[in-house]
Amino acid sequence: MTSDAHLADIAAQLDTVAAATERLLPAVAALGEADLVDPSLLPGWTRGHVLAHLSRNADSLVNLLLWARTGIETPQYASQFLRNADIEAGAPRPLRDQLEDLTASAERWLALARVMPADRWPATVRNRMGGEIPATRVIWMRRLEVEIHHVDLAIGYTPADWSPEFTARLLAQSATEVEPAADAGFTLTATDTGYTATVGNPTTAVSGPAASLAAWLIGRSSGADLTGDLPDLAAWK
Repeated sequence: MTSDAHLADIAAQLDTVAAATERLLPAVAALGEADLVDPSLLPGWTRGHVLAHLSRNADSLVNLLLWARTGIETPQYASQFLRNADIEAGAPRPLRDQLEDLTASAERWLALARVMPADRWPATVRNRMGGEIPATRVIWMRRLEVEIHHVDLAIGYTPADWSPEFTARLLAQSATEVEPAADAGFTLTATDTGYTATVGNPTTAVSGPAASLAAWLIGRSSGADLTGDLPDLAAWK
């Protein structure tokens, strides 16, 4: 059974996603048509690709909430091929279409999440990588997409703009998921929060602000603002 305190926490998490979306939408609306074909911070993707992905991601997470709610298996994406094809098809659209799609898809996901029956939040679903997760994890998945891809748009929103709470959670998660090259373990120290972690068998130490560490671990920064001998990292998933 889901307690009242747990439901209150879920509601608060949904509020953070709504707030992140409310920061994103006006920033997108302020773009010009030519801005959409400019490169994003993601190799090979324009800003149009990022926006198309954000919209289709919201719909993919609707699928996971429907799975949790009904018990009928509904994959996040029908296939990796169709996921990629939808992004490519959506990328060249004009700003008006992108913004309408981004807004509507975000509202669909949030509206469904707001009315999820309490007893369905613990239900197990699978993400696109096949990992089993409770439906509550879907909320964090959407927040990650909105916050990180807002940075990827390269329109003035940076990791330094992430809230301390979001940064702390992302840093802790990425520190456990990062894959350094063989024999390239390291220790992490966040100079502003005191957070520390050990990755692999440490042969070096890396330190800097928490947001800078998180951005480096997930491949959104070269780490030029960090201190230490930075090893090569595999792409964050």
